[in-house]
Amino acid sequence: MELSKKDKVVALLNSFNTGDQTPNSYINPKKYIEHNLDAADGLAGFEDLMNNAPEGGYKANVIRAFEDGDYVFTHTEYDFFGPKAAIDVYKFEHGFIVEHWDNLLEVQKPNLSGRTQFDGTTKIKDLHRTEANKKIVEGFITNVLLNHKINEVTNYINPTKYIEHRPAVADGFDGFAVMKCFSENGLVIDYTKLHKVLGEGNFVLAMSEGKFGKGNHTAFFDLFRLDDGLIVEHWDVITTIPAKVNWKNDNGKF
Repeated sequence: MELSKKDKVVALLNSFNTGDQTPNSYINPKKYIEHNLDAADGLAGFEDLMNNAPEGGYKANVIRAFEDGDYVFTHTEYDFFGPKAAIDVYKFEHGFIVEHWDNLLEVQKPNLSGRTQFDGTTKIKDLHRTEANKKIVEGFITNVLLNHKINEVTNYINPTKYIEHRPAVADGFDGFAVMKCFSENGLVIDYTKLHKVLGEGNFVLAMSEGKFGKGNHTAFFDLFRLDDGLIVEHWDVITTIPAKVNWKNDNGKF
């Protein structure tokens, strides 16, 4: 029985734990475009990464997995040269993986509301609302984060229920005070371009570019859960984009 795209990705990540080589066959050997800028392009780059694993190998615990047309995206806890939180995105063509993006961040201590980078619901529902939910997230990123229309935030986020998993930030609208705190301390959270929006049911992923902290060129991978047309929960993985001179492939982050 043919596996779904989502099942293939989960099997590939689980193979980090088992050593099973079968899921490697889900990657197109003639076309594999890598956007992890610390890895070489193509299947050879993937195999080199696996062959140079630390003693004990890599470990992967897939917390959430979603499928949107030709794309699969996952929220995973890795042991990848130390504990990491990650969001991976895979593109398929004709049943094979042909492209990969990711963001990884060291696992942090629980945030101001005691939430981790991984906890919270995993249940996918409201499949009939996938496209509508993607539009809501696109509107939030575009109008509130890109165009700074902060007064419109309640058009997109539930004002009485907003669960936050970002490290060092609290639940609720008070969490947005972090932006003011950053500004007062000469730091920035600046979204400059929305690259991709993917979703399945009540979960939506936005992949954006901008600046963070001391102005570092940054990739923002934001995962949202929606309920009744509003965002009610948020996880993210934020990663600095390395200088081009240090890239191991020429495909760019996005």
